[in-house]
Amino acid sequence: MQNENMNIAKSDTTESYSSRWIMLLALLTALGPLSIDMYLPALPQMAEDFGVTTQQVANTLPAYFFGLAIGQLIYGPISDRIGRKKPLYFGLILYSLASLLCIFAQSEWSLIMARILQALGGCVGVVMARAAIRDRLDLSQSAQAFASMMMVMGLAPILAPSIGAWILVFFNWKAVFIVLVMMGLICLSCVHFFFQETLQPERRLQLNLNQVANLYAAILRDRSFRLPMLAGCWSGAVLFCYINSSSAILMDGYQLSQQHFAYAFGLNAFGIILMSFANKHLAARLGVLHRLCLGSGIQTLGALILLLVALGQSATAFGWVMVGMFMTVSGIGLTGPNATALSMSEQGARAGTASAIMGSIQFAFGLLGGVLLNVLLWDALLNMAVLMLVFLALGGWATFALAKDLQSRASV
Repeated sequence: MQNENMNIAKSDTTESYSSRWIMLLALLTALGPLSIDMYLPALPQMAEDFGVTTQQVANTLPAYFFGLAIGQLIYGPISDRIGRKKPLYFGLILYSLASLLCIFAQSEWSLIMARILQALGGCVGVVMARAAIRDRLDLSQSAQAFASMMMVMGLAPILAPSIGAWILVFFNWKAVFIVLVMMGLICLSCVHFFFQETLQPERRLQLNLNQVANLYAAILRDRSFRLPMLAGCWSGAVLFCYINSSSAILMDGYQLSQQHFAYAFGLNAFGIILMSFANKHLAARLGVLHRLCLGSGIQTLGALILLLVALGQSATAFGWVMVGMFMTVSGIGLTGPNATALSMSEQGARAGTASAIMGSIQFAFGLLGGVLLNVLLWDALLNMAVLMLVFLALGGWATFALAKDLQSRASV
């Protein structure tokens, strides 16, 4: 046990995975940010077509998070029983068909239903990517693999709004979903030709519905999973607060055009790549837990800046708003991979189910954030800043409890 915790404190820099494999997993995981971010510049145009407000159309974001939360709970135990590749086939086909339905949506409610189906299919990538990494790598290698994947995946939220904005220069919002249909089919082809099964038949779990329920309960009772999972999910929920509010703050509040909004959104997303890069290079100096705490601190400082700007009500504070957003978003490049690596480190053959729980709870928190942002009565910036600080406080509590738990286990 002491050696295990020493492994947590000092990361090994040995890599036993290829860049090609990481890029494939990143592509599968990137379907989520692509589906979330690419249509953000089109929200005002969609609202005009449907005859509703931008905020009402923005409710398709929490709907997508709902589908992500539910879908992952299904794919996790199924993949632990039948392997990682077959669920990928099903999910990516469903994603492509649901993206096609979005094109023919006639109201915000039909779009919401299509988006839920789209999320139910698209979430398969992130579940299988986390599980595949745990199938092949140990704790320190997993932390670096997740960081490498996040560096590649971080391109998606940088490029997606810009792609969406440029599509809108020539076409209407429906063209955005045509591109997503094509992305789904590309991912399906890559899985068929390049993804190799990582969970061999002898390691698969023979699960029925009752055993699945018991497995979920057992994993949630496991403090080695639950505490880092909560730390990662609460800090990750900050990103969903930002995604839900960014259009209203930057386009409605600061009057950015669709293209300028895409550039601002991409700049903040670039911070994730920057911190993921730093995460890999800090591995020789700081343990996994210390890097998790560092990321949480950066996010908290950014949220405090946003709160001060919101309370000051300064019309010239755009620069500080961008600084605060950059810090809260980029810190995920440190909190995300390290919390995930700690959560998955002891899950073994049940990694698919554990991955599903983590992803489902993360997007459930994102859904909760979307609901609360609609309930809070202040302006969009203050609503976002307050909710971010609440989520980060909860994440800080989980990180503190995790540190104490690791210390007590090391003493044993």
